[in-house]
Amino acid sequence: MSCHQSCEGKRRRPARLAALAAAIVAAALFASCTKPGQIPAEAASQPHIAPVAVTAVGRSSPPTSSPADGPATGPQTKVLMHNVILNERPGFQLRVRWLRGEMRPTHPGITPSFDEPNSFVLDVEAGVVATNLSEISGILNGGLLKGTPLTNISLRDQGTQLKLNGTLHKGIPLPIEMISDVAAAPDGRIRLHVTKMRVLKLPVKGLLQSFHVKVGDLVGANGAEGVQVTNDDIFINPERILPAPAIHGRLTDAHLGSRTGDLITVFGDARPEANQVKQWRNFIRLYGGRLNLGRLTMGPADLFLIDASGDEWFGFDLTRYQEQLVNGRIQMTPQAGLLIFMPDIDKVPRTAANRRINVEWMKNRNIPPPAGVAE
Repeated sequence: MSCHQSCEGKRRRPARLAALAAAIVAAALFASCTKPGQIPAEAASQPHIAPVAVTAVGRSSPPTSSPADGPATGPQTKVLMHNVILNERPGFQLRVRWLRGEMRPTHPGITPSFDEPNSFVLDVEAGVVATNLSEISGILNGGLLKGTPLTNISLRDQGTQLKLNGTLHKGIPLPIEMISDVAAAPDGRIRLHVTKMRVLKLPVKGLLQSFHVKVGDLVGANGAEGVQVTNDDIFINPERILPAPAIHGRLTDAHLGSRTGDLITVFGDARPEANQVKQWRNFIRLYGGRLNLGRLTMGPADLFLIDASGDEWFGFDLTRYQEQLVNGRIQMTPQAGLLIFMPDIDKVPRTAANRRINVEWMKNRNIPPPAGVAE
């Protein structure tokens, strides 16, 4: 053996030993994870996906919305959700009883990212989604109706009808009440058919008769984002009024829940599917396509986010999901996918370490992890 060959062999041994050590550590980590709970067989039995390519995204990597990620070609990431509360923004939640759809990039050449809700649209093929009326009132009063003469809105159910109270500014502030039927319009928007509208009692006697209020007065001449008035009908486009990520789908039913009073929206033919998964564990399933998740880019995606609690809903927050990941448990599947058992967002301890977990820490390997997280 030549001196050159001998030196080359010595230089390769540390690299081989390092690779072997890394493999042993990785195997030990996954072997130490707890066993998963019951996983819906139907969801787990999606067509087998090729091993996931996982890449680290460091400080020098392009942002997730950069065209450097390559064009979004081929199949998009499929999404399944069951009994998930999506925290869209503080004070506003979507209660997803069942959803089947896909994540579609908002622009060519970007990869949908959990860290950038504006990077994708959720195309819903079938779904049942509920929204609390008081929370809808909150986003309406929070600026959605800015520029319209209607303020101080309060929504509640009155049997199967929707009752709106508010203040209409028409020369002077007028307290109004509106009663409407709720349904899905043929074009997929929510239709409110106004059956009764009146100005409530005014302190000045005889002043009430001088005001004639029409449905069109509620939004004014400039209108409101995602709202259209035609005669006694108000049409609302959910895609335009909900915060990112936008939800797109064929709305087939809208009504008020008889038990909760929530606004229930149904997409596609979702009811048979929702009944089939009624006894499943709460989860979010993502598979196929490319997906960015903190430091990771999965292509094709193969990710199961499973509720670690035994309660009715899985509370998931896109703005704080990193805390749920860090406080969860991870297992790798035989197909190199990931099972992540996560606590509800309201069950994550609000410790100093958890509060320091953020998107930048998840993306940037040059920033040390918060104290206690890596121990």
